[in-house]
Amino acid sequence: MNKFKERLREVRTEKMMTRKQLADVLFVSERLISYWENGKRECNFDTLIRLSEIFNVSIDYLLGKSDF
Repeated sequence: MNKFKERLREVRTEKMMTRKQLADVLFVSERLISYWENGKRECNFDTLIRLSEIFNVSIDYLLGKSDF
């Protein structure tokens, strides 16, 4: 089961960051963030690394492979 969409939304909202704010940090569209959070698209490896840095979580956590 792909937990990325749930984990991304979870960490973004915990940091009180809007989709627009995250999109600006990543230099992508707000719509792309929405696609990720709704499971319509997946991000690339470099973006996954950047997300883990932004939210200070492991890539395994974002992918649902660990709970921390």
